[in-house]
Amino acid sequence: MRRLFPLTDRTAGPDPGPADPGPPGTGARSGADTGSGADATDGGRDREWSLAELAAAYAYPVPEGRRQTWLRANMVSTLDGAAQHDGRSQPISSAADMRVFGTLRALADVVIAGAETVRQEGYRPARARAEFAEARRAAGQGPVPAVAVVSASLELDFSLPLFTAPAVPTLVLTGAAAAPDRIAAAERAGARVVIAGDGVGVDPARALRELAALGHTRLLTEGGPRLLGQFVAAGVLDELCLTVSPMLTAGDAQRIAGGPSVEVPRRFTLASLLEEEGFLFSRYRHA
Repeated sequence: MRRLFPLTDRTAGPDPGPADPGPPGTGARSGADTGSGADATDGGRDREWSLAELAAAYAYPVPEGRRQTWLRANMVSTLDGAAQHDGRSQPISSAADMRVFGTLRALADVVIAGAETVRQEGYRPARARAEFAEARRAAGQGPVPAVAVVSASLELDFSLPLFTAPAVPTLVLTGAAAAPDRIAAAERAGARVVIAGDGVGVDPARALRELAALGHTRLLTEGGPRLLGQFVAAGVLDELCLTVSPMLTAGDAQRIAGGPSVEVPRRFTLASLLEEEGFLFSRYRHA
């Protein structure tokens, strides 16, 4: 990786945590400058960053004031704005993208994904990774992040390993009006159902509060576009880690965020930028 935009990250603290590289191509990725001062070149040549360097670069900021949570999104997009190809993000990803993807999971307490993304990307439980085990222990985290699935209908296949064989129980975020039989099915499968809305759907701000109450304050959302759009519209997204893939797909693929537009565009500032083989790994924070 090569650092294109070296700047000191004044908000990031030494808080690396750990987890799993996750399903290939979950519409999430990133890159950043290392707060540790590590350089991305070696004797004038590009070199592969270590996982420790990536973890330092993407460390969650130290909580300030009354702020409890930090919500980061990790997404990938082509040059012409497509977040997927044939319904999945893997075709527009890369090996470096997946290394960043795995590192971001390794830092999070919980990975949040919409039900459609879980179905399309074939989500599986997070797995423990030895490379991040000590860092997670030092950060007071368990061996893997929890996975939280956002679903209004709870029309999910609860026989999948994501629900039946996770290292920590999978969370299902839904509304108070969700069908009781589907809630019961989720709980029978071993999932923990979290009510995060008064109606059939989930309120984004309440979802973050409910997750914080469970001890999950370092939050990572991997989309899909509709869920990310809801977080953007609610004004609760703190950071976007966006990989720009050097590909063109045309067609009518979704953008990284969908749903209704906001009244006034939300301004984010560039925190860091990396490059490898034409892929740009950017990190933006809410202004």
